[in-house]
Amino acid sequence: MPKIQVYTKPYCPFCDRAMALLANKGVAIEQTDISRSSEGRAEMLARANGRTTVPQIFIGDRHIGGSDDLAALERAGELDVLLAA
Repeated sequence: MPKIQVYTKPYCPFCDRAMALLANKGVAIEQTDISRSSEGRAEMLARANGRTTVPQIFIGDRHIGGSDDLAALERAGELDVLLAA
């Protein structure tokens, strides 16, 4: 199973939604709260090509995007394939 990295902030409903979807899949998630980590924020900006919104989700080396992007993968039946790779 690939590493799953999610960059988040507190009180973010989009972050909560993405984390819940991934938790329902039963996968281990590495979460970085960028409001408490300037290093985490810089890492997110570099990996997400400057995108500043949260969440920013990565499955392995693939940048998924945000919560809506993750939900679209789930609706298309592609999320389970990515998680199993």
